[in-house]
Amino acid sequence: MEKSKGQPGALRLPHDVASRRALEQSYEAESPFELRNELLALARRHDRKRARAMLDAGRGNPNWISAAPRDAFWLLGQFATDEARRVWQEGDLAGMPHPDGIGQRFEDFAQRHAEVPGCQVLLECLDAAAQRGLDRDGLLYEFVDGVIGDNYPTPDRILPYVERVLAHYLSEEIGAGRVHAGDLQLFATEGATAAMCYVFDSLAANELLPPGAKIAVMVPIFPPYIEIPALRRYRFDVVEIRATGRDASGETTWQYPEDELRKLADPSVRALFLVNPSNPPSVALSPENVETLVDIVRHHNPDLMIITDDVYGTFVEGFRSLAAELPENTLLVYSLSKHFGVTGWRLGVVALHRQNVFDKRLQHLPGEVRDRLGARYRILSPKPDALPFIDRMVADSRQVALNHTAGLSTPQQVQMALFALHALTTRGKQYKAQVRGICHRRMGRLYRALGVEMPSLQRWAEYYTEIDLLALARQRHGSDFVEHLQSAYEPVDILFRLAESSGIVLLNGGGFHAPAWSVRVSLANLPDDAYDIIGQEIVAALDAYALAWRRGERVT
Repeated sequence: MEKSKGQPGALRLPHDVASRRALEQSYEAESPFELRNELLALARRHDRKRARAMLDAGRGNPNWISAAPRDAFWLLGQFATDEARRVWQEGDLAGMPHPDGIGQRFEDFAQRHAEVPGCQVLLECLDAAAQRGLDRDGLLYEFVDGVIGDNYPTPDRILPYVERVLAHYLSEEIGAGRVHAGDLQLFATEGATAAMCYVFDSLAANELLPPGAKIAVMVPIFPPYIEIPALRRYRFDVVEIRATGRDASGETTWQYPEDELRKLADPSVRALFLVNPSNPPSVALSPENVETLVDIVRHHNPDLMIITDDVYGTFVEGFRSLAAELPENTLLVYSLSKHFGVTGWRLGVVALHRQNVFDKRLQHLPGEVRDRLGARYRILSPKPDALPFIDRMVADSRQVALNHTAGLSTPQQVQMALFALHALTTRGKQYKAQVRGICHRRMGRLYRALGVEMPSLQRWAEYYTEIDLLALARQRHGSDFVEHLQSAYEPVDILFRLAESSGIVLLNGGGFHAPAWSVRVSLANLPDDAYDIIGQEIVAALDAYALAWRRGERVT
């Protein structure tokens, strides 16, 4: 790969056809996020030649934030510091907050700060917790001590009141009230990223998925769910469940035909990994797909371990997780990053029903395997064999020996709980409608600029869209042009062209195991008018290929 002089990391595209195609082919096997880094470098290198700034729609970091729960957090921090100084103050030194009388002192504090941003929100959050049966003073003290951060997380898996708050949030917002909050046990993690690492690690460490185990992955999907199983440590035998469903008019629905789902009826398939709503199509499972999955698990593969990543669930009206339909089979991974605009906070959670097949499978492992695992966890319990899977995850996250210092930092847990409580209030539901509206509005602008009708997809989160470049090319220039495009160019060629000539960065669908000639566009991270430009530039790029084809030339 050539680099431009004086700009480390900036890709220089070869001019000769053979070299360029070879370079592009090499990137098709790479993670789309690694390819994005090269496209960003390419776009930046040409930035000065354009009147317009670079537009990066390749990553899903939203350009909005949930401000009100942050206001509540900062005000809570002020109260907590006052509480610490009340206990002990010598210059800059303060003590540790004490719970006695904390409720009345907070009421006095709230009256004095009634006009301060965040005060009303904080009161509403506490009310939302009390309405769900949580002791107000107990919760308040946990929040105060947690936001100060003066103690190790205790329990290390998650703070008790934070667990109950998040369980209610997941039950109501992700489970549609179908799973009882009291049945969920949670592990607070550094975002969904850490949750994924911990899940894979513990499944392997506990030999629930030994090397070579057969697993299924529903594609398209967030690439690490494909890339991690291929690592030498795991070497899983991966069965892909493909979203090739189409409606009566032949349009892609991003749902799964029954014959694809029936691959899961094979009991040798030990685990299923999915993102729901999917990434990148952003479409939640249909009721028909869910019904088929329930039938398969109940009648053909009852011990199937399901790992569902429901990060985008709140963007779909009436969303219901598989954790609500198959609670005993499903481990839920959730991150607050997208809905609340908190990618920098790293706030996530793993949720598992108290009665689950993960624990059941542990108890049915061969005796020699259970003996090995008993030796692994013997420092944690006199009965290591009885240690639940979720607690093993916590220990594994700190190499077992450091289990006593495990856990997400307590200020992060408090902020996470405030986001969750705010979401359960009237204001929080208004905020949810706002962010859904943002994505929908931008989606409309993008498709208008593409000159095609916006897809009418059921259960569409609209956080991302997957654009079928061949369908768009066929509509504009016919089937002969599509054949030429496929034979003369690599699927990522248009990505390089858009980055170099237009400063637009998108991701290749093939990297998500979506169709190779498709691109993912994030609707979350750019101003509304940027989507007009992205649509126009995609069309202009295809038109340039078509013009060169008619002239017998090649786009460079």
